[in-house]
Amino acid sequence: MPLSPDRKIILITGASSGIGEATARLLAARGHHVVLGARRTDRLEALVQDIRAAGGDAECHGLDVTEAEDVRAFVDSAHRVHGRVDVLVNNAGVMALSKLEALKVDEWNRMIDVNVRGLLHGIAAALPLMRGQRHGQFVNVASIGAHAVSPTAAVYCATKYAAWAISEGLRQEVGGDIRVTTISPGVTESELADSISDPVGREEMRTYREVAIPASAVAEAIAYAVGQPPEVDVNEIVVRPTASPA
Repeated sequence: MPLSPDRKIILITGASSGIGEATARLLAARGHHVVLGARRTDRLEALVQDIRAAGGDAECHGLDVTEAEDVRAFVDSAHRVHGRVDVLVNNAGVMALSKLEALKVDEWNRMIDVNVRGLLHGIAAALPLMRGQRHGQFVNVASIGAHAVSPTAAVYCATKYAAWAISEGLRQEVGGDIRVTTISPGVTESELADSISDPVGREEMRTYREVAIPASAVAEAIAYAVGQPPEVDVNEIVVRPTASPA
């Protein structure tokens, strides 16, 4: 039986926690079929069970966005099974905060690999399919760090500036068939900060996280962009705490 035009095949990277998990739950609850990717497959499998128990449709695949072939297989599998890919939510990201003088080169490279190359791998995998089917939408999760730089966040912000620039360039290139949305969350309740190894960066984020929004608020912004009619392209949403100082 063909899917309803209002029911979309939506792929989400970094779906095992935080914004990705909240987005999966919300979009599935609104009747879409969600295809979830992340490295932590045990969490993905539990999430799929929860979604199905609530009456939604979901499936999951192990995914490392830093591997181009991995991302291509993730997207191609969804296309092969469902016949189309309506939305790709490029959500996978890492945040390792430290001053540049700390010289955490490995962490810089990891952020570049996940936040920039991972995004590009998603575009490379899905864009030809969306071109061929003459419709589709990329939802790229950036950050308020794409709009302002703060101490200890220079490299992280650089990767999110890059995400914003790539999204804007893609929007200008694809024209009328494919929509491109950038979501820039402010401080959000998530596990992103848990892996910060630098004590200065940890303290900086602890202070920032005193005022935070739930991941579900960002999921609502993503759902809003996805839910617009095909001729409406919501290009950017910044969503952050009302009391956010910056």
